[in-house]
Amino acid sequence: MNFSRRRFVQAAGAVSLGSTFSVKAQAGPLRLGLMTVKTGPLASGGIDMERALVQYLKEKNYTLSGRKVELFVGDSAGVPAQARTKIQELVERDKIHIMIGPLAAAEALAADDYIRQARLLTLSVAAAEDLTQRRPNPWFTRGTSTSSQCAHPAADYAYKQLKLRRMAVIADDFAYGHEMCAGFQRVFEESGGKIVQKMFPPLTVPDYGTYLAQLRTNIDGIFLGFAGANGFRYLRQFNEYGLRGKMTPVGGMTALDEAVLRNMGDEALNIVTSCWYSAEIDNPINKKFADAFRKDWKYDPGFYAAATYTEAEVLDATLRVIQGRIEDKEAFMKAVRAVKVDTCRGPVSFDQYGNVVGHVYIRRVERKDGRLVNRVIHTYPNVSQFWTYKPEEFLKNPVYSRDFPPAKNLES
Repeated sequence: MNFSRRRFVQAAGAVSLGSTFSVKAQAGPLRLGLMTVKTGPLASGGIDMERALVQYLKEKNYTLSGRKVELFVGDSAGVPAQARTKIQELVERDKIHIMIGPLAAAEALAADDYIRQARLLTLSVAAAEDLTQRRPNPWFTRGTSTSSQCAHPAADYAYKQLKLRRMAVIADDFAYGHEMCAGFQRVFEESGGKIVQKMFPPLTVPDYGTYLAQLRTNIDGIFLGFAGANGFRYLRQFNEYGLRGKMTPVGGMTALDEAVLRNMGDEALNIVTSCWYSAEIDNPINKKFADAFRKDWKYDPGFYAAATYTEAEVLDATLRVIQGRIEDKEAFMKAVRAVKVDTCRGPVSFDQYGNVVGHVYIRRVERKDGRLVNRVIHTYPNVSQFWTYKPEEFLKNPVYSRDFPPAKNLES
């Protein structure tokens, strides 16, 4: 049988663990799908997703809970409709038991109905908010974060510690960017600040000159909600326009990811970002993970690499609870929602909607051993998707978007 995308196969042969399933079913390989992005503007992160997942499987000799693992990889190219098609192929052609991914919020939203229909066990990297909020998907668990989960503390830090009062926000024009900026806006303005300008360039915009020319100059800072390599591209032009020093950039969780930080220079120094991961997190699991990744690829792992490594850790822990019986989907979902596991990002648990509760780190770009790193300067412990709001009150509002919360302080 031939496959058009990369396939990592290990021989099957795990012994039965005494489940109610047949010996033949239990002894078969666990078929794991990865839905990622390997082409287009999100490719740098998508490739890191694959590299880190393969690293974890190699460390485990492609064996989880006594079952050999086969990995099937799909490339959406960052196109939501293509993501849905590729996920369907993973399920119906490759017969996967579980999927890690997809990468982008819009992809997860496009595939939501199919995930429900196929009862596809999903460990999501994508941050689409409502899949763990008002329309929780019963087959969907997220060990990374929602779009706004790191933007809430970023806004808190920007107002209270950086003393910013008037800001603009800019992000890619898709669900992830909208939701991230909305969460930042809500907390920043409730703290007493004002968002006076909002801009959403297309994901594939070739140049940011138009947006930089329109940027207000009477502001204290700008929140960058970019994904993939776009934060790097924007910040480079931001500096070329002579704006550095005139206002303070604050980055969302992927704006200055390690995947692009390695290509940057002094223009990135001292920029503060907020994320649930940094390669500089000081715990034994992360040290092992980051050292091995750095050895293989000559750069630090970032958000996207840590995402699949974390999801693999969650998968591994869950399989131990259910003794490898991944065919029992209800048992898997019950176990994964209840699991508590130490990971490269720190301790992880889940709320009743299947979304992670975990630390969020405020990071500052610094030089270390000749390279740029995101050094952790502050930790917000055990942050949920609802920040400090009561879940029942939070969920009465519409999902974060370009239009919610209302932009009451915009200046023309």
